[in-house]
Amino acid sequence: MDVVYARCCGLDIHKKLVVACLITPGADGRAQKEVRTFGTMTDDLLALGDWLAEGGCTHVAMESTGVYWKPIYNLLESRFTLLLVNAQHSKAVPGRKTDVRDCEWIADLLRHGLLRASFVPDQPQRELRELTRYRTSLVQERSREASRLQKTLEGANIKLSSVATDILGKSGREILTQLVAGSTDAAALAELARGRMRAKIPELERALVGRFDAHQRFLVAEQLSHIDYLDEVITRLSAEIAERVRPFEDEITRLDAITGVGRATAEVLVAELGTDMDRFPTDRHVASWAALCPGNHESAGKRQSGKTRKGNRALRTALVEAAQAAGRSRDTYLGAQYRHLAARRGKKKAAVAVAHSILVICYHLLKDGTTFNDLGGDYFDRRDQAAIERRLVARLEALGNKVVIEKVA
Repeated sequence: MDVVYARCCGLDIHKKLVVACLITPGADGRAQKEVRTFGTMTDDLLALGDWLAEGGCTHVAMESTGVYWKPIYNLLESRFTLLLVNAQHSKAVPGRKTDVRDCEWIADLLRHGLLRASFVPDQPQRELRELTRYRTSLVQERSREASRLQKTLEGANIKLSSVATDILGKSGREILTQLVAGSTDAAALAELARGRMRAKIPELERALVGRFDAHQRFLVAEQLSHIDYLDEVITRLSAEIAERVRPFEDEITRLDAITGVGRATAEVLVAELGTDMDRFPTDRHVASWAALCPGNHESAGKRQSGKTRKGNRALRTALVEAAQAAGRSRDTYLGAQYRHLAARRGKKKAAVAVAHSILVICYHLLKDGTTFNDLGGDYFDRRDQAAIERRLVARLEALGNKVVIEKVA
């Protein structure tokens, strides 16, 4: 087998240690392997880099093991060509597994060019990713805390969520504040309703009659305080993210125009995809990288499950949420596509398919510098107009009717 990289290294990474196998050509032309173990503190990793440099190493491969690869990548990316590889692509033959054998196997695969590097963005984009992903996790935590709050109110026979769409809106928040303060007069609490909620005052009075004890008052106060804290952190994070994406304001604006995609989702797309689409030859490549396309599983000439693979979780989550939002829109192409597929394949598969379409749209907007042009909610009717007419005519004739079609001028 041909040797692609004569001087290379494979790393087996753990939380507290890194086992490195350096392969160099010997005097007789045969490969020589040297294995050393290093710690994961900064000075240990710098010593690892110095040792590799002394050996003339040019390429270093490592598995994407949790977050433990990040410190190594940050310190060595300016000194060597690094390959971050999927662990599934570098699995050794089962049996006799040790850290030394793992790093030797990775080094052997790298030496013969059998490893495919994962996409690792540059430092500014990696920092932006950390910020957007942390914001997403805090938004999810806020949603969970709101569910806990609702659970506490249900336990107290306070049926506020049965009347108010958002119990944390202006009306709901004032009512909850007074409940925590000790107020038990349902009529007085209902009078705190604002806007359209005032039309529901009679229902509110009935919903606010319950048994709100001291421990529930304490829990609701703590939950509201936690939600307020999360709101403050999310606001600060959003301001920091907005400052970092300022150079990409044009791309953010164009992505924001896509049905179902808001400002926050557009920022996540820029953080996860970047703005340089030259790294993806076609939209099919970016869909495959994001794992938003059907999987391949064929055996004996039969197509098995087409379940999607595991891809970029943050990107996939943002796109599926955007697809579900687009599915609720009216007179839009993506909304029509969602309903067109949901009727036959179910809502979950329809959401993934629409997420794929949004990703393809994002790819072309970023690559070609174009703006989003909606095809319209009647796109599928216009595309299959003749087939729809034949199907409806056949159905009416099956019911005993005679159908004559006349075109309207």
